[in-house]
Amino acid sequence: QVQLMESGGGLVQPGGSLRLSCASSGIAFNHFQMNWFRQGPKKQRELVASINKDDSTDYVDFVEGRFTVSRDNAKNTVYLQMNSLKPEDTAVYYCQAVRDYGRNVYERHWGQGTQVTVSS
Repeated sequence: QVQLMESGGGLVQPGGSLRLSCASSGIAFNHFQMNWFRQGPKKQRELVASINKDDSTDYVDFVEGRFTVSRDNAKNTVYLQMNSLKPEDTAVYYCQAVRDYGRNVYERHWGQGTQVTVSS
């Protein structure tokens, strides 16, 4: 059974930091691209950061320079270090695992999400 379990969310003041973790089980973790998404109040779910199998990373503009995604294949875990947090970063953060088998065949899994609230 595949499981992605996020943790590390909470309430933080503007300018503060949080480190999210997403521990996986039931998948060949090192074969998956890992993504972090978020969904703010009354907003669509949006991609925040990605880390590929080769450890290359991509970020959306609004988190570039503030967030860092990393992975530990030995622990089957992906992390999202979030610094200089802003109220607009308030959202439920989700991790996603994606494996590309080629020929437009993908395997995707989602975690249940962890709430991040940035407020004074």
